[in-house]
Amino acid sequence: DWVRRFILFHNKRHPNEMGADEINRFLSHLASDRNVAASTQNQALCAIVFFYKNVLKKEVGDLGELVRAKRLPKLPVVLTVEETEKILARITGTRGLMCRLLYGTGMRIIELVRLRVKDLDFATNTIIIRDGKGAKDRVTVLPPSLSAPLREHLERALALHKKDLAAGYGFEHMPHALERKYPNAAKEWCWQYVFPSGKLSIDPRSGRKQRHHVFESVLQKALKQATAEAGVNKPVHAHSLRHYAEYRIMPSRLRMAA
Repeated sequence: DWVRRFILFHNKRHPNEMGADEINRFLSHLASDRNVAASTQNQALCAIVFFYKNVLKKEVGDLGELVRAKRLPKLPVVLTVEETEKILARITGTRGLMCRLLYGTGMRIIELVRLRVKDLDFATNTIIIRDGKGAKDRVTVLPPSLSAPLREHLERALALHKKDLAAGYGFEHMPHALERKYPNAAKEWCWQYVFPSGKLSIDPRSGRKQRHHVFESVLQKALKQATAEAGVNKPVHAHSLRHYAEYRIMPSRLRMAA
């Protein structure tokens, strides 16, 4: 679609006849005349560069002084205690547990769905978050009120894992080169995702049929529906729960550091 717009903008000239100057004018037009968001301009740039590099087999070169779309600062959506209670009361089961973990731990949604069994420490009520933002590991607090529900959830997940093993599956994707180093570890319970998907799928990297973690969209849809049912008139996303959790956890972290 972006290549089509690029060609139409230049009066249907063939892309082979155009280069960095024409790309610069088109992207600057998007920012100054069409007033697009910065992410939209970046998407157009990536699409056109991909087209030149992988289809036309040409290098784009230096784009020069490109007029960039401005990325405006945005304030986070922070829920009140009452609004949070109304929303969480309308989400039950596994999705409700996931939302409460976001709210109680300050995890990002991608960190939550990628959480593995070995990273839960019930003895110290802590969760180790691996490869978070900036490729850094960190530790967060596991709320004691969620310890029992999380243990019950893990029992169901373990039963599902045993069923997969009996059927000849039960493998999980291993990070980095650990699968070559520990070829049998992918079947171990400690490496399984805490929140596995409800169905098996083909891993495109290995071609192996296995169970991935649940998709982020599953939780986002449940949260959106609960927000509407609760009558909360805010654009609530999974990150909204994390914002409030950060404000609550921060003083305790400072006390722990002291």
